[in-house]
Amino acid sequence: MMEQLCLPVTRWHFPSRNGTIEDELSRELGLLPVVSRILGGRGITNVDEAKQFLHPSLKNLHNPFLMKDMDKGVARLIKAVINKERITIYGDYDADGITAVVVLLRFLRPLTDRCDYYIPDRCAEGYGLNRPAIDRLREEGVSLIVTVDCGISDAELVAYARSQGMDVIILDHHEVPDTIPEAAAVINPNRPDCRYPFRYLAGVGIAFNFIIALRERLRREGFWSRYPYPNLREYLDLVALGTIGDISPLIGENRIFAKIGLDLITEDRRVGLSALKEISGIHSQVIDSSKASFCLIPRINAAGRVGSPREAVELLLTDDREEALDLARRLDAYNRKRQTIERSILQEILEKIGSDMDAAKTRSLVFASRDWHPGVIGIVASRLVDRFCRPAILISLRDGIGKGSGRSIATFNIYEGLRKCDSFLLSYGGHQFAAGISIREEDIREFAKQLEEVIEADIDMDAMVSQTIIDTYCDLREVNYDLLSQLSLLAPFGSRNQEPVLCARNVSITSSSVVGNNHLRMRVVGDGVTCNSIWFSRGQFVSYVRSATSDIAFTPQINNWNGASEIQLKVRDLALRDAIG
Repeated sequence: MMEQLCLPVTRWHFPSRNGTIEDELSRELGLLPVVSRILGGRGITNVDEAKQFLHPSLKNLHNPFLMKDMDKGVARLIKAVINKERITIYGDYDADGITAVVVLLRFLRPLTDRCDYYIPDRCAEGYGLNRPAIDRLREEGVSLIVTVDCGISDAELVAYARSQGMDVIILDHHEVPDTIPEAAAVINPNRPDCRYPFRYLAGVGIAFNFIIALRERLRREGFWSRYPYPNLREYLDLVALGTIGDISPLIGENRIFAKIGLDLITEDRRVGLSALKEISGIHSQVIDSSKASFCLIPRINAAGRVGSPREAVELLLTDDREEALDLARRLDAYNRKRQTIERSILQEILEKIGSDMDAAKTRSLVFASRDWHPGVIGIVASRLVDRFCRPAILISLRDGIGKGSGRSIATFNIYEGLRKCDSFLLSYGGHQFAAGISIREEDIREFAKQLEEVIEADIDMDAMVSQTIIDTYCDLREVNYDLLSQLSLLAPFGSRNQEPVLCARNVSITSSSVVGNNHLRMRVVGDGVTCNSIWFSRGQFVSYVRSATSDIAFTPQINNWNGASEIQLKVRDLALRDAIG
């Protein structure tokens, strides 16, 4: 699986176009042709859709009561508040679960002093509900458990909780198994009997819809005459972090959450996030999805991976600046520890791949070890998918049982793949791109063999090639500050709404050099315009591109350096004209 020095590096794909729609968008909204072509290629079919996309608004959220069981869940929660029952918010240990827990606590604690939370230990307890935790909550007098970002696969444990006198409300977004738990309410937009029109919510997005519904039902009952009416917009910084952290598609409602929430993070509305920004070195900067993904979210996740997720929850709950800074420093230390462990595991696997694997035949990457930290293997699996464009599952072994984390490529639904291998699994859950498993150590070899066969039957090897999705062709003379200004309206970027990638054809590379950590700097000339460009981590191609004529795939950006700014092309791939034919 050694990388070959050939250009282009990826397979290029261009979306279909509709010139009539593109012309209408340019005419009615004053958009540049390049921007209209991008929107058309991303499925925008009319002016109203474009307006909603370019200007996200809370007015465009759907009615939360369209979700199956929402009315039941709200009624049961209100009953618990009125009757002063003990309530526990039971969450997952990642950024999505942690932010969802905080959203519900922030809403409920002003209404009742009998609401607490529980997040299982990743190593000792694993994902989702477990019997010892349920027993502990019963002993504490809890009568209502609200799961967030988990619970949909825990039918037996929900039944056990009921047998112990506890009701369960499930707020989850993962794929729905054949057996739906018999809970007081099962709120999941992926239920086949759910009428809610948007099915891509993260767990925190469902929690946010739940408190919208709670606020409305309590309003009808006159509840807010005794309590301050909550402004739910103030919760959207949390919703944005959880949504982006879960790599949920940034379209529809998720785009609204992310856009408004990132603005709130920039404005320093929450003490804990302000402290985390300071520790991350981005305190005075505008927070976009990239800074959230690479600076804030990894530190929140690190608490659940190699520390305690409670510290991340308390960071997001506190209003004390010194406490927040102390907690933020702890999360930063956890993140550094996580990075060290991750690098070690990745290097071990890369060495094994280099010596043992046949790239032409391998369709999946399944590895297991007794030495791997279970809190880090999911990140390493993502690294392997990015590098080799194959589904990857890494398994941490302990006492003969493996806990695995899997990640997948766009063309293979890993949850459905695991469903076809379930005879080898003790349990599994997740969604299209990410999943978790539990498996006996002796079954791993046969499981890996079965997974290979499932993938072989489902997709061709040709699909296991990295792709560059190019939004549209353009001339270099179209790349100017007006274009960059309009492209910024397409943010925030993420899953299903990536940074725009443009393609300029038949350009000349007049100079090239390697800078920094193997980055390729090039000067590009085309259409009478000269631009500087940078291709990260591709210095090995410096001799290939000297004095070359090529097609170049890139994202335009503003490069600020030494007090000056210029437009720079961030190169995504490059195709030599001789290679194109």
